[in-house]
Amino acid sequence: MINNTELDFYTKLKSSSENLVDLLDCETCFVELPDTWHVVVVDIQNSTRAVDSGNHHQVNLTATGSIISVLNALRKEKQGIEIPYFFGGDGATFIIPTVFLKNIILILENYSFHIKTNTNLTLRVGHVSVKHLITLKSNLKIAKHKLTNQLSIPIVLGNGLKKAEEIIKHDFEKNNATHFEKDLLNLEGMECRWKQINPNQSQNKVICLLLDALNEADQRAIYRDIISKMDTIFGTFENRQPIKSNKLKLNFSIRNILEEMKISLANRDWVYLISKWFSTLFGKFYLNLTQNGKQYLKQIGQLSHTFMLDGMINTIFTAEQDKIDLFIDYLNQLEDDKKIIYGIHITHASVMSCYVLDRKTKHSHFVDGTEGGYTSAAKMFKMKRKIS
Repeated sequence: MINNTELDFYTKLKSSSENLVDLLDCETCFVELPDTWHVVVVDIQNSTRAVDSGNHHQVNLTATGSIISVLNALRKEKQGIEIPYFFGGDGATFIIPTVFLKNIILILENYSFHIKTNTNLTLRVGHVSVKHLITLKSNLKIAKHKLTNQLSIPIVLGNGLKKAEEIIKHDFEKNNATHFEKDLLNLEGMECRWKQINPNQSQNKVICLLLDALNEADQRAIYRDIISKMDTIFGTFENRQPIKSNKLKLNFSIRNILEEMKISLANRDWVYLISKWFSTLFGKFYLNLTQNGKQYLKQIGQLSHTFMLDGMINTIFTAEQDKIDLFIDYLNQLEDDKKIIYGIHITHASVMSCYVLDRKTKHSHFVDGTEGGYTSAAKMFKMKRKIS
């Protein structure tokens, strides 16, 4: 029998409307995850090599598709349930109730087989129970934070998710599936129709940052101080948000739709291709000339995932070069003091993939930087981790 209290744990977790600095200042605002839940990780093997070979868009689409696969499966099983999840550019992490685990893994392994067949990328899939992580002294505490007026996100402290990823990568065995179950692939709502998004002229750089506190016990205080410093140097979260409605331009490229089709469809269909091209063309008029379209554009920035805290800070934002230099000096000092390790990638634009079920309310947008984005920042981060 399903324990609904446990099942609805995250759904009913109160969302904090405090700013993030104040939330991190509040130790009692973070609660333990149910030990019967599981951490599920999907990760593209050799993603750095794929990005270096020019397949960044494909890597991003694959990561986005894994999130959409899971969210659509949960929507089908239990309407209204929320789970914590994190987009990582080249993968994703979910924390889910055990009752859904078997089905979610089946769906993701089938998706992995589909990805391998259509893109030649290897998507690793694995899971670890929260209970097992606790036995390994890897902590997991969570709060829900209202990042914008329309988007609440999970904030996780502790090294549990990092440990889960480490275990899954170490124990990974290649998917031995020999056939693809078309009925298990549900990527309804997957859209990736936007051109690269340039920052405002005054904030002419896009920054992808990965940052880890070296001492788990210091995470809350260090992350609080770093985010406070970001507010001081760059302004509010809204000010440094890379997704501005006036900068969004639709991409009419047939190649772009073909790339999306590789991920979202079991079979290529020229009728689908042409219909999507025409719908994208029509979208230009819908977004600019209709009230609903204009409202949708305004909401995109509010519903974009540009900040994550999953035991590490993962964020993308815009800034001027002189302020970036000032911030890097600050991070270097923290690194010299053996408090953090960070990886950073500075580029000229951001890219976005989307999950759209309803343009009025039900849509989410996953943001990365151009020229490798988070994957390029991770390359720098991993190099420093080896040296330390």
